[in-house]
Amino acid sequence: MSVTILAIESSCDDTSAAVVRDGYVLSNLIAGQEIHRSYGGVVPELASRAHQVNIVPVTDQALKKAGLGVSDIDAVAFTRGPGLLGSLLVGTSFAKGLAISLDIPLIAVNHLEAHVLVHFIRKDKVNNTVPVFPFLCLLVSGGHTRIIQMDDYLEMKVLGTTIDDAAGEAFDKCGKLMGLDYPAGPAIDRLAKDGNRKAFNFAKSLIKGLDFSFSGLKTSFLYFLRDRIKEDPDFIEKNKADLCASLQDTIVSILTSKLVKASNDTGIKEIGIAGGVSANSGLRDSVRAEAKKRKWKLFIPEIGYSTDNAAMIGIAGYYKYLRGEFTDQNVAPLARF
Repeated sequence: MSVTILAIESSCDDTSAAVVRDGYVLSNLIAGQEIHRSYGGVVPELASRAHQVNIVPVTDQALKKAGLGVSDIDAVAFTRGPGLLGSLLVGTSFAKGLAISLDIPLIAVNHLEAHVLVHFIRKDKVNNTVPVFPFLCLLVSGGHTRIIQMDDYLEMKVLGTTIDDAAGEAFDKCGKLMGLDYPAGPAIDRLAKDGNRKAFNFAKSLIKGLDFSFSGLKTSFLYFLRDRIKEDPDFIEKNKADLCASLQDTIVSILTSKLVKASNDTGIKEIGIAGGVSANSGLRDSVRAEAKKRKWKLFIPEIGYSTDNAAMIGIAGYYKYLRGEFTDQNVAPLARF
């Protein structure tokens, strides 16, 4: 019997709805919020209000694109957290209301686990390769940086995490110092292609084990720019490509070295990356090089599945449905989960 999940994602500033049937994505729609660019970051109250405007039409279009109606849905999955509480509340409330009106199960999904599970979305009957357990995944985004060991679809343990800032935040904050718009990651990636990644050296925090730290890098970058601008007020504009390339190389080097260590420590060679920063071309090239050198079986998500999207909530909801892991109408969103 087929299982069809309607998924809702509203953890930050993107409103997304998807329909997933038996592990295949039938539709995956996202409504972004351009308004945050002018503020240099996501404004929680504005994000929440935009979700209220977008969630009904996005869900409607997701169902239409899938060629289905609400009566075809077996369960509603939604992001419970982590994320911005106001944004999560909109998605949670909508999912609860829809599930109770249709008298179908409600499934609460952890946003971070969903990012990892994106690797188990089925492509087609010909191209259907998915990781074999145990599976090691570097989850890296604007709010989180973790190395996760996955022993089953819903059995994950965190081997390492950031002790302060996330890698994506380092990209955004350093980009802001260079006058780049939010989010700065894509612009840094683009500019880095024309720069010398060895032009400048920035601090790499020496954290034992598999944990990360990026606060020192941000401080190093800030002081470096401050001192150079004193010498030449146009230093950033004259060296922007090299600055971006060197910054990206530093962040990618930190991430890749920890992933290599995790693989060596665990002996796991089924390796993946996930999260918004997994779209970064420098990181993708770096892990591909390590995979070739170390004979990893590497999994890199499609760009559309790297950033926040409801398809990943749908695949997580699908596996939870198979296990009968449902929640009740008393469920509340969690900013930390």
